[in-house]
Amino acid sequence: MLKTILKYWLLTAIIISGLFVIMYGLAQQVERLGADDPQIQMAEDAATRLANGASPQQVVPTEKVDIATSLAPYLIVFDRDGKPLASSAELNGGTPTIPSGIFESVKQQGEDRISWQPQAGVRSAIVVTQIKGGAGFVLAGRSLREVEKRENGLEEIALLGWGGLLLVTLLALFLLFWRRPLKGATPVATPQAQN
Repeated sequence: MLKTILKYWLLTAIIISGLFVIMYGLAQQVERLGADDPQIQMAEDAATRLANGASPQQVVPTEKVDIATSLAPYLIVFDRDGKPLASSAELNGGTPTIPSGIFESVKQQGEDRISWQPQAGVRSAIVVTQIKGGAGFVLAGRSLREVEKRENGLEEIALLGWGGLLLVTLLALFLLFWRRPLKGATPVATPQAQN
């Protein structure tokens, strides 16, 4: 009987685990992809202004954002070779740089959206777009700190739900099969009440 219970529970556990992995993956992706929304608009608007003749200094806010500590969004304008022209982002007292491969990707696709970690513990959701005519690039970014906190919360909820559901199904299977007679077993007759 115990083997039967464990066999059914294992099958149920596999199905439940698969569903929880899919649900968590979808929720995590929705959360992460949503982190790009403000930067998409910022990068596209800045690139349009630059293409229409604005200078990088007119487009980029003058207030510096320490990307290691701040949740504020930031902009960096690069020339066609990937050298920074103007930046509201600051890291360790200077303008952070991104890998040159990102510029190559943007030249091919027009835009790139990535999670960027310029140093340990500093992660940003960035959108890099090309200025019309290939005059340069605009990077818009913001910290992933709060998004990652929400993702960790989702992970904890998913793990608790997964573990709880596995336990409930195991208990339900015990209750279902424990009192059921074995195949081929003769039920025990109960004495009839006499009048």
